[in-house]
Amino acid sequence: MRGDLEVIEMMNVGRVCTKLQGREAGKKCVIVEMVNKNFVMVTGPPKMTGVKRRRCNMKHLEPLEEVIPIEKGVPDDEIERKIKEAGVPY
Repeated sequence: MRGDLEVIEMMNVGRVCTKLQGREAGKKCVIVEMVNKNFVMVTGPPKMTGVKRRRCNMKHLEPLEEVIPIEKGVPDDEIERKIKEAGVPY
């Protein structure tokens, strides 16, 4: 239970994660919006990783150390630009 709480605290807008489940498993994505206590909105963006913008269960994500400085709900092209500016290994 304690481990789940720490993971939830790390899940914030701009956090880079790896998807663990589904057809996009193993691909990196960025959290764009917190939907509720169990779900977040993520995007690849699709041009970079193939991950489309969609709702995802937090249990299906592995948070990484990198955080992209973005606002809630920004478009994919701006996220792509911020990733390149930050020099995040993607």
